[in-house]
Amino acid sequence: MKIIKPWGYEVILEHNPKYMVKKLFMRRGCRCSLQYHDQKCETIYVVSGILLVYIEHDTKSNFTSLRPGSYITINPGKIHRMMAVEDCIYIEASTPEINDVKRLGDDYNRMDNN
Repeated sequence: MKIIKPWGYEVILEHNPKYMVKKLFMRRGCRCSLQYHDQKCETIYVVSGILLVYIEHDTKSNFTSLRPGSYITINPGKIHRMMAVEDCIYIEASTPEINDVKRLGDDYNRMDNN
């Protein structure tokens, strides 16, 4: 199922009681919500383009630039955001909590957590 987002789109490749896998496309210069998850743990794997990942830590903020073949895991409770430096395709493999999104900021005024 393809879901259009203001920054690109996502395709749910698998969603079952144990895990979820999505393919995402993000346009250059766009970014997703500043968010966190109460339960969801996700691993991001970049297929093409350059993705900048922001993760807020207890003592500092951390930006990681991911290129094709690079990946990062984001644990529950970590405030994070992805931004495409170039048009980017990436895979998100995660636990199955599809609606576990707590938005703290959004460029597209989607603060209803959906």
